[in-house]
Amino acid sequence: MFRGLIMRDPRGVSLLRYEIAGIVFIVFLGSFLHFAYELSGSSPLVAVIAAVNESVWEHLKLAYWPALFYMILELVFLRGLPKNFVAAKTAGILIMPLVIVAGYYLYTAFLPESLAIDIGLFIASIVAGQMVGYSLMGRGGEYRWLNLLGAAALVIMAVAFMVFTFYAPHIDLFRDPITGSYGLA
Repeated sequence: MFRGLIMRDPRGVSLLRYEIAGIVFIVFLGSFLHFAYELSGSSPLVAVIAAVNESVWEHLKLAYWPALFYMILELVFLRGLPKNFVAAKTAGILIMPLVIVAGYYLYTAFLPESLAIDIGLFIASIVAGQMVGYSLMGRGGEYRWLNLLGAAALVIMAVAFMVFTFYAPHIDLFRDPITGSYGLA
């Protein structure tokens, strides 16, 4: 199922272990980021990476930023990574918000909103993203352009999260269902 099950770092540790550890890291850091903005006293700097309201958009940050931070940790501390590491991890990171958005709107079309389902969806999106990224590692040759495209996509997403935190479009994805506000408005 996962082509890379035999991929190992130079010490012989399976890269799958790192990706599973990443699931735990992302879930815990993302859960903390749900409350970090309020805990920070409404710091604008914290607002960039933490949820500032209960909109679907703001909850996407809870998966994106921890996944990006974990990817950077892997880049810094692991050696012998697959040559398509950035592209593979980017694909996984892009899957996370897609699963959250699609899953949320699909389930709320048939069921009332549920905290338990939201939490399960958050965890499922992270598992899906980490496993998609892992399954793509080591496939094909080195595609420098694909790694650069992946890095560019991550930068574009980061900029979008920053900008839309402060200047959220007035569409449902960005609307806080509790207050009716958008972004930091």
